Amino acid sequence: MFYRKNLPGWERAMRTIGGVVLVAYGLLGMPGLPGMPGTMAGYLIAGTGVVAILTGFFGFCPMCAMVGRRLPSP
Repeated sequence: MFYRKNLPGWERAMRTIGGVVLVAYGLLGMPGLPGMPGTMAGYLIAGTGVVAILTGFFGFCPMCAMVGRRLPSP
């Protein structure tokens, strides 16, 4: 199934950059206990970053589609 893109180019770039920052912060910026790689909150932040990267890469946001957001037709 193909989805119609509902994110403009500038927002796709910002989502991708922000997602990379969230993944880096979640995995590297939130250290866990000694001997443990990270915390559950860090993994949750990193997961949110992955979703942001995917929506930026594909140009489709399901939540934006649910509220009826569309790009103007060329």
